[in-house]
Amino acid sequence: MNKQISILGTGWLGLPLAQAFIDQNYTVKGSTTSISKLDSLQKEGISPFLVSLTESATKGSINAFLEESEILIINVPPGLRRNPDSNFVAKIQNLIPHIENSSIKNVLFISSTSVYADRLDYPVITTESLPDASHNAGKQLIAAELLLQNTISFKTTVLRFAGLFDERRHPATMLSKRKGIKNPLAPVNLIHREDCIHIINRIITTNSWNHIFNASSPNHPAKAAYYGAVCKKMELPIPDYDYDTISKGKIIDASTMEKVLEYKFIKDLISR
Repeated sequence: MNKQISILGTGWLGLPLAQAFIDQNYTVKGSTTSISKLDSLQKEGISPFLVSLTESATKGSINAFLEESEILIINVPPGLRRNPDSNFVAKIQNLIPHIENSSIKNVLFISSTSVYADRLDYPVITTESLPDASHNAGKQLIAAELLLQNTISFKTTVLRFAGLFDERRHPATMLSKRKGIKNPLAPVNLIHREDCIHIINRIITTNSWNHIFNASSPNHPAKAAYYGAVCKKMELPIPDYDYDTISKGKIIDASTMEKVLEYKFIKDLISR
């Protein structure tokens, strides 16, 4: 088995993911868009590469980054909140020829459950549910997923994560500062970073390619009740909600992923 992995994007999730694979004696190549981070990646035992996805080309040491690896993990968020006019689909389209011309056999694309729209009836979303996002970011993720899945020179597994959190970075911190928050009665869909890392590891160790997985904690409390409890535990102000507007939401069902990967979640939603 080839024990080398290339991880495109070594930020909040990608860095501890790389460290987890290093602990399993993998050789890990990690990309960053910042020159200043190259040394810090090297100190963590990661072979660092400067790679940037743009709408016109994939820039940097992309070929050396992919060289001799059979697995590529694409862990690059669309970044459309900061730059709503960005074309993420074009960035993935420019990346694909480099993957095709490399030694990569399997691609794991980290996507998001935002590809599914929120509804008034809180539908249960399974991997058989058709993505139906109405907003730009979700639509671009759907298109990017299809580009990778329809490329026959490598196998692609799409992993759609719910909202990510850990003990230091929790959505409650941001919500506690806001007023008039929408959808207070909608179900919560979150997943702890540690579960994300373990799920990615299971996909690779079980050789589970050409799949689509939804990944969210099996618990789905109402938004207002949940974040109120978390903020109380974190000693933060309780968020203010808009109860005048009807709540929309969804319930992300991860049972297919749990069954195929024989995975059991290790973190609950309140983990402080």
